[in-house]
Amino acid sequence: MAWLLRQGEVLASVEIPGSLGASARAIARREAGSGGALLLCSTRLAHSIGAKFDVDVAYLDGELVVVATSCMARNRVGRPHRRARSVLEAEAGAFDRWALRPGDRLEIKE
Repeated sequence: MAWLLRQGEVLASVEIPGSLGASARAIARREAGSGGALLLCSTRLAHSIGAKFDVDVAYLDGELVVVATSCMARNRVGRPHRRARSVLEAEAGAFDRWALRPGDRLEIKE
């Protein structure tokens, strides 16, 4: 299992699917209240198609710095973010609990 950290503080467990199909399956199987996050690599856009709950979305640059955040209702497709290289998704409200903001530098530890 991998962990999402900010300045050494563990924010949540994080799942990192290895393919587009695995990403779609991961989104669809997540249950509300399960905690954790989903890191979608090599993408500039987020979607919540198939999600069972609204999601917080963070667009990350190549250094895992948060460049923008938003909340997305279920079954929506967002616009691509030009500076993003990956997308972090979590259940709506998680980013407020984590105090996640643009400019935060994240890291992944296994």
